[in-house]
Amino acid sequence: MGKKILISGASVAGNTTAWWLSRHGFNVTVIEKAPGFRDGGQNVDVRGAGREVLRKMGLEQAALALSTGEAGTDWVDEHDNPIARFAVDDIGDGPTAELEIMRGDIARMIYEPARQHCTYRFDETITSVQQDASGVTVQFHNSPPDRYDMVIIAEGVGSPTRELIFPGENKPKWMDITIAYFAIPKTAADGAFARQYNTLGGIGATLKPGRGNTVHVYLGMQKKPEGENQWPAERQKQFLQERFSNAGWHFPRILEGMHKTDDFYFDVLRQVRMSRWHANRVVLTGDAAWCATPLSGIGTTLAVVGGYVLAGELSKTDDLPAALAAYERVMRPFVKEGQGVPKIVPRMLWPHTRAGLALLRGVMHIAGKPLVRKIFSKLFLRDSEKVGLADYPGKVGG
Repeated sequence: MGKKILISGASVAGNTTAWWLSRHGFNVTVIEKAPGFRDGGQNVDVRGAGREVLRKMGLEQAALALSTGEAGTDWVDEHDNPIARFAVDDIGDGPTAELEIMRGDIARMIYEPARQHCTYRFDETITSVQQDASGVTVQFHNSPPDRYDMVIIAEGVGSPTRELIFPGENKPKWMDITIAYFAIPKTAADGAFARQYNTLGGIGATLKPGRGNTVHVYLGMQKKPEGENQWPAERQKQFLQERFSNAGWHFPRILEGMHKTDDFYFDVLRQVRMSRWHANRVVLTGDAAWCATPLSGIGTTLAVVGGYVLAGELSKTDDLPAALAAYERVMRPFVKEGQGVPKIVPRMLWPHTRAGLALLRGVMHIAGKPLVRKIFSKLFLRDSEKVGLADYPGKVGG
């Protein structure tokens, strides 16, 4: 058996890394703080290089079969009249990707084959890490300590283990967007197109088709962060209730569903900015390393590609510092692309004034014209192919 590796985090980045490492012959254990596998979560896109990695894994068709079936995105007014339509059939990967899938569905799709080759432990977290020249001793919250050749942190944007090992090194870039994700029941008003609606006061929402009888809500507002991500969920819901209760459109239905959902996620968007992703035998990947936020449109693509590259570089050499340096060298430009969303974009897309809203709708009306929409979509989205994917030799398959 190959080197013994611990991964903390069992979502898309952690599972993808585990999948590839196990197929390169490593002995992989994955821990996850949740008591069981986490289904649910928001709609995510897989684009460009991310789809190429899924193809290499033999999972692209399975992912397409789990697609939400979203046909495109309509930018709408208060009566649901489209101001602009961006159909997948017309432009390929626009605001709606050709592969739209629920976070829980893609994470489980990778987890199921990965767990045939890896050990998974839920309801577990790291409490301390001691590194030396030959390995890493890890203390756990619920298990005896153990020894590993290296540790991979694939947790979320607020990763506590990252802060344990890289204290104070994250210099977050706050995007001035507060957002909540949750599912509500589908009604006759909901079709195959996502609907994006913005109104006065810097608030807006997206209703996106889900699988089954659900619609997935992105409820957002453009404002400076005030620590709302640290509040308990009930206070967060009350905050949203107060901000959106008089905004018309579908907000009464959205807010009613928010109070009934059991899959509520709230965050204040910020990018993770780290000058290094590894320290000796510990390395970061996914959102813990570089969270680009949903504004990039390629966050899940970065997670999938990062897992592939990290495992591949580790498989090429026994020189750990060289492998981790190569991983950073490949991924840094791609992450820079994903994080390259100007902060003026949220301000423009979530206007506060009547003049700003009129300008946004005028721009979107022009952007939805047949000759313009493909160009607009390319400007709106980050480049999902801005990375060179090597073919890593090794024991791949199964």
